[in-house]
Amino acid sequence: MRAHLQHKVGSSHSGEWAKAAAKVLTVLLAAAVACGLPNLAHPLCAQGSGGSEHRKSTAVEATRAELRGDSGGTTFTLRLSSGVRAEVFTLADPYRVVVDLPDVRFQLPDGIGQKQHGLVNEFRYGQLSEGKARIVMDTRGPVVIKKAGMTQQRGGGVELAIELGPTSVSSFGAGTGSARTAEAPSTPAVPERSIVKQNRSKPVVVIDAGHGGIDPGAMGPSNLKEKTVVLAVAKALEAQLKASKRYEVRLTRKTDVFIPLDERLKLSRELEADLFISLHADAIGQKSIANSVRGATIYTLSERASDEEARRMAEKENNSDAIAGLQTASFEEVGDVRDILIDLLKRETANFSADFSNILVKRLGSSTSLSSRPQRSAAFKVLRQADTPSVLVELGYMSNPNDEKLLNSAAWQKKVAASIGSAVDSYFSKRTAKAP
Repeated sequence: MRAHLQHKVGSSHSGEWAKAAAKVLTVLLAAAVACGLPNLAHPLCAQGSGGSEHRKSTAVEATRAELRGDSGGTTFTLRLSSGVRAEVFTLADPYRVVVDLPDVRFQLPDGIGQKQHGLVNEFRYGQLSEGKARIVMDTRGPVVIKKAGMTQQRGGGVELAIELGPTSVSSFGAGTGSARTAEAPSTPAVPERSIVKQNRSKPVVVIDAGHGGIDPGAMGPSNLKEKTVVLAVAKALEAQLKASKRYEVRLTRKTDVFIPLDERLKLSRELEADLFISLHADAIGQKSIANSVRGATIYTLSERASDEEARRMAEKENNSDAIAGLQTASFEEVGDVRDILIDLLKRETANFSADFSNILVKRLGSSTSLSSRPQRSAAFKVLRQADTPSVLVELGYMSNPNDEKLLNSAAWQKKVAASIGSAVDSYFSKRTAKAP
């Protein structure tokens, strides 16, 4: 096995970051060197007798992560069960250090990475996509990757160490990974009413479990993760709707994996969804009021937020891609004709979205607590769907101990899913009755 590290080296000279972004340095592990020699007894080079097959089928485990140092220099270390290829790069807006790994199973303590240390404000980890894991460190300012490598450890396993140092804004530029992650702005096609959509026998409902993988979402006092709760409710709602045999149901994600916002929208467009339901859970950072704020809230799309809390919520949810270490272009609609056509569709879609929100708030109110203002609106990117009625449901507040207890209850999750399913039934029954 030849385990090695790809390190996109940062530059300490102003104007050199673009050159650095294309420079790749390969560093061989001490263990990997041993594998290159006739030393098949090495623990990382097991072959024969089924050894290679076993290693292929077993994911590498990450068992310990640590930050050492101070604001003058900080080192991030990660203990792995065996050597893998890793890629390290930096991104700006906000300042981040990103570590890409293959299929790694993280066995790290709950709450790790949430405390500021040295140059790093916090770090998070998880699956970016199938077979690909990622670690993202939010840094206090621009940093340079001074050194990165892996070393074999006594007792087995290897340690990835990434040494960071402070640098200037001009030297950092857009980061060494900006070229590989930036996506060209895409112009949305003019939506058209599909004949297939008009004539199909069952409405298509897309259920979007927010966050996932490297993006945990909000965290509760007992380290309950939003991504876990909303996926459980999404699956319960899927089962509820499928049991009725009235709908075609799709989930944007079925496992603990990160899905970019654009991909969630793309799936909805490709399926020509008749209804899009995005599931989330909120959290209040102010401890003084966290115990008193609770309940579910339904959001619809609006370019101007209904209130400051709605604006803050949309800003947080729209930042999901950045949390996962991605750079995406902002959504823009161009062309006067396209603007007019989409605006007309949006007005009709907005009315349908509001109608579903009205039904949903009544049904949810019978099974769980609602927030003080249970219907709000803001510019959520995931709701920007010209031809699909869409809502974003905050099921409760992870920061509230009572809500957190409910959110973690399988019985409550099924109860809420049943209420949402009942709202879906009522919504489509109403629309069918009005159809010519």
